[in-house]
Amino acid sequence: MQTKEPSLTRRVVRVLGWTRSSYYLVSAFLLLVFLIAYIWWPLAEDALAYVDWNGPWWLYFDWLLVGIFLVMSLLIMAGADLKIDAWIVFVGFIGGLVIESWGTQTEIWWYYTAERPPMWIIPAWPIASLSIDRLVRFLSKWTGSRKPTVRPENSGAQDICFQRSNTFEYKVIYWAIFPAFLILMLAFVWPTLDKSLTIMAILLVVFVILTPTDHRVAVLTFVAGSGLGYFLEYWGTTRECWIYYTLAKPPLFAVLAHGMAAVAFWRTALVLGVFYQKFSWFRKTQSITQSQLSPPPQKPEN
Repeated sequence: MQTKEPSLTRRVVRVLGWTRSSYYLVSAFLLLVFLIAYIWWPLAEDALAYVDWNGPWWLYFDWLLVGIFLVMSLLIMAGADLKIDAWIVFVGFIGGLVIESWGTQTEIWWYYTAERPPMWIIPAWPIASLSIDRLVRFLSKWTGSRKPTVRPENSGAQDICFQRSNTFEYKVIYWAIFPAFLILMLAFVWPTLDKSLTIMAILLVVFVILTPTDHRVAVLTFVAGSGLGYFLEYWGTTRECWIYYTLAKPPLFAVLAHGMAAVAFWRTALVLGVFYQKFSWFRKTQSITQSQLSPPPQKPEN
């Protein structure tokens, strides 16, 4: 008896790695885009005003923005898991708010709306974090066979961690890339070295660099974040949505900073996963203890 071949739609879904969570995630993404456009409609009108709809509109249409939007939509749908992605979204949102506050308050960069920071840009950070997570998974498979670690049930953010593979090659690459980035960062933020936020940012980067957990994942995350960051920074600076004090479009530091931020977010998610796991163990222990201490139910008297 011949088995029926799966339909074209199912084969496409399987190749792209879509799950049930993928549809929830992309729906939330589209809803978020709609809300941003609705709440900050004047900004959307400014963007649409550049297009001559009565003429050859395709020459003025922002195809790069549409391309970035479509690619990130496909990326966040690949292998989606709401239990894992919730951690990535949370860390990306908080981390993005901190980074944008640092950059705009110290005037390393500023937005054309003069907001410090603009709240409409913050949701882009968790979306980018999800996209980078998918890129890291792809790079991990592409650069070698690798299986996820066996994790305890409900381990939360630790699900995004892979088995350690601290080969000598990746250690060399790690210690070549990250100290070089630190030097580039010091040179770029030097004019704002008198700001406490800049000092805190430098100390955080130094701490992340000097305490590696997995050299391979760190390198892949840095590469994925920088790759995506180039397109985001190129779009933002060439459209003058945001501008750096150097007026570069984009500056090299800004591109690589996306990679460093991705590594910091990944490390933060791991730490939160550890706390979540310990808290879950504590709750289970308390539940068992209370059940042991509670008196047995009394039998009704006849």
